[in-house]
Amino acid sequence: MLDYRFIKDNLEAVKANIAARNMKADADLVVKLFDKRTAMVTALQSLQAKRNEIAAKMKGKLDPETRNKLIEEGKSIKAEIADKETQVSEVEQSLDEAGRQIPNMLHPDAPIGKLDTENLEVKKVGTPRKFDFEPKDHVQLGESLDIIDFDRGTKVSGPKFYYLKNEAVFLEQALIMYALNTLRKHNFQLFITPDVAKEEVLKGIGFNPRGNESNVYSIEDEGTCLVATAEITLGGYHQDEILDKASLPRFYGGLSHCFRREAGAAGQFSKGLYRVHQFDKVEMFAYSTPEQSDEIHEKLRLIEEEIFTGLGLPFHVVDTCSGDHGAPAYRKWDLEAWMPGRNGGEYGEVTSTSNCTDYQARRLNIKYKDDDGKNKYVHTLNGTAIAVGRAMLAILENYQNADGSVTIPEVLVPYCGFDKILPKK
Repeated sequence: MLDYRFIKDNLEAVKANIAARNMKADADLVVKLFDKRTAMVTALQSLQAKRNEIAAKMKGKLDPETRNKLIEEGKSIKAEIADKETQVSEVEQSLDEAGRQIPNMLHPDAPIGKLDTENLEVKKVGTPRKFDFEPKDHVQLGESLDIIDFDRGTKVSGPKFYYLKNEAVFLEQALIMYALNTLRKHNFQLFITPDVAKEEVLKGIGFNPRGNESNVYSIEDEGTCLVATAEITLGGYHQDEILDKASLPRFYGGLSHCFRREAGAAGQFSKGLYRVHQFDKVEMFAYSTPEQSDEIHEKLRLIEEEIFTGLGLPFHVVDTCSGDHGAPAYRKWDLEAWMPGRNGGEYGEVTSTSNCTDYQARRLNIKYKDDDGKNKYVHTLNGTAIAVGRAMLAILENYQNADGSVTIPEVLVPYCGFDKILPKK
């Protein structure tokens, strides 16, 4: 979240930032509650000081009448303090709820826009393939190759679930190993993270664990949720800790299952593996000082580019517009791979990387001790190494052959143990 004093001192800029992101949040309410809390805390401190004065007087020699008066005054102040503490707690809760709705400030160079169509292309790698036959989409290929079963996934688990079969099982594991080894080469510390996290951690990262608009699955009566990304578990790893500045930056890579309700998601652009309720992902996460975070954001994006260049997939990089940012992101880059089966051939998102500055760290209370001896909030960054479903989708559609087979990208062959998937239907 943003610092309350920052919101008060930069109110118009904060309100303009909310509008640019096409979000709903009440910055005026935050300032009102912040001022109210400040005044109440000042009054409370005055009462506490008065109570301490009485306690000090009670230690001296007093006549009975004076002592009784001080005892009664002390009781009255004690009751007043308890009442004020309750009021302060209620205002702080309201302030916290309102403050959490305020999104992070945007990088000054982030393009302004409401829709992802207003994202700015900044780089293009590779050339989309021109087929000399009618290409299939990955749903058709999954059926003809007998490697993906959407129908039985729906029958057993519901819409947007699926079974991977036969060669697709090895292709998924190959993508995971390829991503993990790439991160190992870049000296990431690697994890397999829990699939469950506490609601407070999700809130800290910026996910809404409750309500109709929530994109996560809550576990009833447990106060926990299934994770939508290892960003949640890697970000919560150092909650309420003070990190050694000499240890920064820290680069973590996490493999996890990801569960998403994808409420309201449907249509041509969400079919098949593109938008599902469960998938596997290797996520990058970094902790840094404020001075390091811009450079690290670039590093995470370049690793994503390295991974998809190695897969031989055409892609472009976009600087995402203000309306396509999540609330925690200060700046966000997306990699979109060419998908021949997407509306006759279009780019579709396969990775993103965000610099969240100290927005998540404030919520999760993660700090480092600076050279001046003061504790300051770290910056946090995240990026997708591989979201397996979308990477597999792009591989199947781009590497398909006229005979219905699919060639395996060269970098994955050692992990798969085969170089081609042949049709079975």
